[in-house]
This record gives sequence, C-alpha cells and structure tokens, in this order.
Amino acid sequence: MYLEAISVSGLRNLKGSIATAPGLNILIGENGAGKTNWLEAIGILASSRSFRTVRLAEALAFGSETGTVSGDVRESPEIVRRLQVVVGTAAKTLLVNDKKETVQGYLGQLHAVVFTADELDIVRGQPEARRRFLDSAIVSLHPPFVQVFADYSRIVKQKNALLQQARDAGSATDHVHASVVPWNQQLSSNAARIHRARLRIVERLNDALERSLFSREEIGVAYRSSLEGKGDLADYEALMNERLELRLQAEIAAGHCLVGPHRDDLEITFDGLDIRKFGSSGQQRSALLLLLLASIAVYNATRGEYPLFLIDDIDAELDYRRIGSLLEYLDGKTQTFVTTSKDSFTERFGARGRIFRVQAGAAEIQ
Repeated sequence: MYLEAISVSGLRNLKGSIATAPGLNILIGENGAGKTNWLEAIGILASSRSFRTVRLAEALAFGSETGTVSGDVRESPEIVRRLQVVVGTAAKTLLVNDKKETVQGYLGQLHAVVFTADELDIVRGQPEARRRFLDSAIVSLHPPFVQVFADYSRIVKQKNALLQQARDAGSATDHVHASVVPWNQQLSSNAARIHRARLRIVERLNDALERSLFSREEIGVAYRSSLEGKGDLADYEALMNERLELRLQAEIAAGHCLVGPHRDDLEITFDGLDIRKFGSSGQQRSALLLLLLASIAVYNATRGEYPLFLIDDIDAELDYRRIGSLLEYLDGKTQTFVTTSKDSFTERFGARGRIFRVQAGAAEIQ
C-alpha cells in the first residue's frame, strides 16, 4: 500500500497536486516555501489530524472557510482507494471513495508515522507526549480503540467538573461520594482497558527495537504506572477502585482526578540510564527514531503493510551518516517523505528517490 497522489486546496499556502513515488520522496525548497505544509497535508489525509496544531481549522489558508486534501491510495495493482478530508472552521468531513465515513472507519485506511523536531518531546518532554505516542500506536493497530480513549477523556472531564464544583462549594467528602461513584465505575473500566493496551504495545515495541542501527547503546522502554507500589497491578481495575476510594478527599481538595492512566509515563533508557536526564541531543534523536521504527515494525507485523514515514527537516536533526543508515534501512519498506532546504542533501541522496522542488506552496518534480 502506498500513496499514489495527493492534491490540496484551501490549506496553508498549498496548491496543486503531487504524483508520489512508492519509495523515497524528497521535498526541497527554501524556508517558508511550503515543504512542511505538504507533510502536514499528508498527515491530515492519513489521520484526519494535524501534527502541527490541535485545532485542525488552524491549517486553513488565510481567508478560507473550507480546505480539502484528497489522495489516491494504491492497495494493489487492481485496487485504488480515494481518501478525502474536508476541513471546515468548526468540523471536518471524512470520505472514502466519495462516501462519508466515521473517524473509526477512516483511521484504518492509511497510517503515517511522523518525525519532527516537536516529536522530540517524546524523549525530552513531559509524560503527556509519551502517552500520546503510545496511544497513537495503539489506535493505528486497532482503530476502534479511539473510542475508548475518547470515553476515558470525557469521563475524566465530567468528574473533574464535579470535583471542582465540590471544592468551590466546600462540600463534605461524604456528600460528594454518592455523586462520584458512578463516574469512578466508568473510569476504572476504561482505565483497565487502556492499561492493558499500553502494556501490550510497550512489550511489542521492546521486541521490535532495532537497537544497533545507529549506535551501540542499548535502548529500552518500560511502562510506568502511577499505581506502581500501591497494590496488585495484575488486577488493575480492582486496584483503581481501591485507590479512587482512598484518594477522594485529596481529589476534592485538588479539584481534579488524581488516579488513572492519564498520570502514567513511558520510561526510555539507553544502557539502563534515563535518556531525558543523561542522553545527549544526538542520543535522544537516535532513540526517537528507533522508537518510531519499532512502531513501524509492529504496524507491519500486525497489518501486513507499512505505514508512511514523514520526516521533516531531516538534515537538521540527523547527520548524513545516520541519514544514510536510516534510508538504507527503510528501502523496500516504507513510502518515505522527507523535507530539506539543502541542495547537498539531494546531491547525496537524490538518486534514491523522487525529488520535488517546492516554491510558494506548489511542488514540481525536479
């Protein structure tokens, strides 16, 4: 499976279409020309979300109320699927072969793994970025699981509103308890499903890590539940119920939910050391790439095909030695899209793929 062509209108400064190559695609141009915008459009087509902004409407071109990204996905020599995302100021519409599709149904059509400077938050930043990485990997393998995450977020939001109201009103714990119990029951059930799914994806990522691709350091990942040391994690739902009861007074004082997988983390180590604290910038970039490659391998093992791989400003984050190793590893596997502003990059690696010169939002084969 690969993206055969993509066309865009009404998003950022983009215009026109690109007929892409099954292997490596290089987008070269000056800063501000629209190279990253093309990657964003491909990401939107694959996930119906932008990797650059939470609000998809912010990707609309100035003055536009609607934007569209369309693409032809070659599934086999005989089968091509037409995907389309229509972005509005308040909502989006997803279509497969010109028929409206739900988010769950759409997410199974195409998947893209993204490497950008912002994605380095996975190894450098706060736990939220690492949880998002795990959850995205889970949904890529099992699209209906997106509803579990949506339900969990909704329950936490509703419970937080109740706790804030109780805190502001100075309500007694006994009075709040009856109102909180129904939310806690739903919270525990969804939390247990998320906990199991995250444990499983971390196990599979560890098994798939290509540890020797860039360096000799041993990269590892481990899931760290916020309930570790609090009881029997093997019976997670029962432990959640127990901790929710014990922590109710503290939750009322805080005004928000203090127990659950929204407080968990992914530990990333090299040679047994925490990479956030002890890893160099180069080691952190290599670790992120290895994690992304592991997620690609897990996806392939599960779905029998490779996702797209989008790498923004590739030679700003990686030296040519690592780039050469990476492109060699990806050859024959993923359909890869990279951006660069340097002619030296195309001189070195251009023979491996198709080159597009990007100017004022338009991309033409060089």
